[in-house]
Amino acid sequence: MTIRRMAGGVAAIALIGSLLWGFWLEPSSLRVERVDLAVGWPGSRPLRVAVLSDLHVGAPYYGLDRLREIVARTNAARPDLICILGDLVTLGVVGGSFVPPEPIAAELGKLRAGAGVLAVLGNHDRGFDGPRVQRALESAGIRVLEDTAVRVTTAASAVWIAGVSDLWLGSHDLARTMRAVTDSHTPVLLLTHNPDIFPAAPDRVMLTLAGHSHGGQVRLPLIGTPIVRSAFGHRFVAGHVVERGRHLFISTGIGTSDLPVRLGVPPAIFVLTLRGR
Repeated sequence: MTIRRMAGGVAAIALIGSLLWGFWLEPSSLRVERVDLAVGWPGSRPLRVAVLSDLHVGAPYYGLDRLREIVARTNAARPDLICILGDLVTLGVVGGSFVPPEPIAAELGKLRAGAGVLAVLGNHDRGFDGPRVQRALESAGIRVLEDTAVRVTTAASAVWIAGVSDLWLGSHDLARTMRAVTDSHTPVLLLTHNPDIFPAAPDRVMLTLAGHSHGGQVRLPLIGTPIVRSAFGHRFVAGHVVERGRHLFISTGIGTSDLPVRLGVPPAIFVLTLRGR
C-alpha cells in the first residue's frame, strides 16, 4: 500500500469518526457540569444555581423522554435555585419534530429547588408563540420574568432574580427590569436568553446568566468555533466572562438548532456554585 493510500484511508476513517461523533454520540449525550464562580456572593454559604438553556425539545435525541432525564438529573444535583434561559421549543432543525410547549412545561414543572424555578423566554419561544409558552410554564408553577424582577429567599440569603426579555424578539427593556429591584443591598442575578445584552448590564448586577449561543455547537481543534450566534463574535460564546469587574456566564445549552450536530460542545446541565470573591 502506498503512503498516499494509507493517508487517504486514515483521513476517511477520521472523517467517518467525526461524523458519527458530531451527529450521534455527542448530541445524544448529557452531562452535569459543576462550576465554581467567585462573584461576590454575600450569603452565609455558597448558592447553588442549576442552569438549563436551549432545551429545543423536539430536536433529534431530545424528546420528552430525554427531558425527563434532564429534570431528574437536575433535581439530583439539589440546587437552591433553578434558572431556565429560554428556547424550550424548537423551530426548524434537520431531523427534528415540533413538540408543543404544554407537555414540555408539564415535565419542567417537576423540577424542585428550595428557592423555586424561574425562567425567561428565548427567540424560538417567541417566534412560535411567546404568550402561549409563558402560560404553559406558569401553569406548571414556573415563574416567567419578562422585563421584571422578583426577590426570593434562599437557604443562604435573599437574592433578586431579574429577567430581561429576548434581545431579538422581545422588548429587552433592561431599565424597566432594574426598576423592579427595590433595594440597594440585596444581590441581583440577571437572567436573559441572549448574552449580547451583557454590555448594558449595570454594576448593580452580581451575575448575568445567558444561553442562546449553544457554544457554537461545533468547536474544532486549532480552528476553534467557526459559527457564533453573537454580534460580538467569540467574546460571548461560552463560559465565564469577566469585563470591568462584571460577571457573565454563558451556558452552552442542551439541544440543537438548524443542524443536529455537536462537536466539542457536549450538551450540559450547569450547576453553578456562587461564592464570595
